[in-house]
Amino acid sequence: MLSVRFTLNGQPVTAEIHPGQTLLEYLRSTGFFSVKYGCGHGECGTCTVLVDNMAMNACLLLMPVLENRRVETLEALESDAELAELQELFIDEGAIQCGYCTPGMLLSLVALLREDSKPDINAIRDALSGNLCRCTGYVKPVSAAERFILCR
Repeated sequence: MLSVRFTLNGQPVTAEIHPGQTLLEYLRSTGFFSVKYGCGHGECGTCTVLVDNMAMNACLLLMPVLENRRVETLEALESDAELAELQELFIDEGAIQCGYCTPGMLLSLVALLREDSKPDINAIRDALSGNLCRCTGYVKPVSAAERFILCR
């Protein structure tokens, strides 16, 4: 067993983990269910989290690399008014269909918006390119993000 100290959703955490344990495994075992298991190979984006403000696949992150880092899941942003507005626009645009990819898409957009408050459509598409969605065809999530940016 190893101890890893990091910040999770604003709270300091000391996790006792096995060396090969992924962040996805840890988060799911501790009740963070916005982080989904999809492919386990970093190809679908359903396990997207923010690590030091960067969108990353939790299925690829071994817990020891998180020492002294900051991790955020969608649960951390539940009280964020801007995120609530983005979620409403996802609903209005029909960008939430089965919903499995939605948390990852939202976090990918949050990472983008923290880096660039007024990204263009190409930046939005690029940010969402790591999130596999079989339902929406990406038109609706991109439209929701564009509307959000225009309203800011």
